[in-house]
Amino acid sequence: MPENQNKVGLVGTGMVGASFAYALMQRGLANELVMVDANRGRAEAEAMDLNHGLPFVRPMRITAGDYPDLAGAAVTVVTAGAAQRPGETRLQLLERNAGIFRAIIPQVAQHNPDGIILIATNPVDIMTHLSVQISGLPPHRVVGSGTILDTARFRYLLSEHYAIDSRSVHAYIIGEHGDSELPVWSLANIAGVRLRDFRSAGGKGYDEAALQHIFEQTRDAAYTIIERKGATYYAIGLGLLTIVEAILRDQHTVLTVSSVMTGLYGVSDICISLPTIVGADGIEEVLELALSPDEVERFHHSAEVLKDRLAQLSSSG
Repeated sequence: MPENQNKVGLVGTGMVGASFAYALMQRGLANELVMVDANRGRAEAEAMDLNHGLPFVRPMRITAGDYPDLAGAAVTVVTAGAAQRPGETRLQLLERNAGIFRAIIPQVAQHNPDGIILIATNPVDIMTHLSVQISGLPPHRVVGSGTILDTARFRYLLSEHYAIDSRSVHAYIIGEHGDSELPVWSLANIAGVRLRDFRSAGGKGYDEAALQHIFEQTRDAAYTIIERKGATYYAIGLGLLTIVEAILRDQHTVLTVSSVMTGLYGVSDICISLPTIVGADGIEEVLELALSPDEVERFHHSAEVLKDRLAQLSSSG
C-alpha cells in the first residue's frame, strides 16, 4: 500500500463524485483528498465548496489537481463518465464510457501504481473488467462498486416490509449491476431466521408475491429515480465511502463488490459481484455461497450477459 494510507484520489466530480467527497469529508476518514476532472473549473469549485465546510468537521486537505497529484493515494475512486440517460440501460452506456476509460485509467495507474482503483462508472462490471485489462495492475487492486447499492436497496425494502432495522436484514443481490442481477433468497435472513420462517412483530410472514415485488423494486429503482430527478448519487456515494473505509482501515469487510472471477460456480474472465472480503489490499477473497441450483443457473446467465456485452465491445473496437 502507498505510504500515505489516508490519501484518497477522485476522478470525476459530477454528482456521484461530489456526493462521495462530501460523505468522505463528514466521516473524517482521510487526511487528504485530490479531485481530478476533465472540467478543471468544476473540480476547483467542488474543492472550494468542501473546504468552506472544514471548520465543521475534522481537518483534512482537499484540492483540485491533475493525474500526477494522485501519486501516493491509497485508493482512487473513478466516477468519471457519461451519465445514464432516462430510459437508457446501464449496458447501453458501454461504448461511450469505454472510450473515456481508455484515456483515464492508464494515467491513474501510471501516476499511482501502488494504489487501488475503485470503479463506480456504469456499466460498472464491464468498466471494472476493462480497467483491469488496461491498467496493468494486479486484478485484486481493481475493485468495482458492483451490487453494493442494489444490496443496500434490497435490505432497505425488506426492512420496510417487515418493520425491522435495515442493519438487521442480511440479504444479497449478486451478479451484474443491472437487469440480470439476482437476489439470493435461499440465504436471506433476519437475525439468522430465513425469510421463509420469519414472522414480524406485526404478523407478516412469508409472501412470495410480495418478496418478488420487493426484488423488482430493487432492480428497477435506478430507472425510477433517473426518470424523476435525473440521476442517483447519495446512496452510491455512501456505498463508495463504505468500500473506501474498508480499504483505508483494513477492515476485511464483506461487501458485494465486482471483481475478476477465477472459476467460482464455473465463471471466469469477467468481473461480476459476489460477497467479497475487502481490505487494505483490495479484493482479499471472493466468498463461495451455498447457492440453490436455480440461483447458480441465474448467476451463470448474468455472467453470460456481461460476456456478450464485453464481446460486442471487443468486436467494435
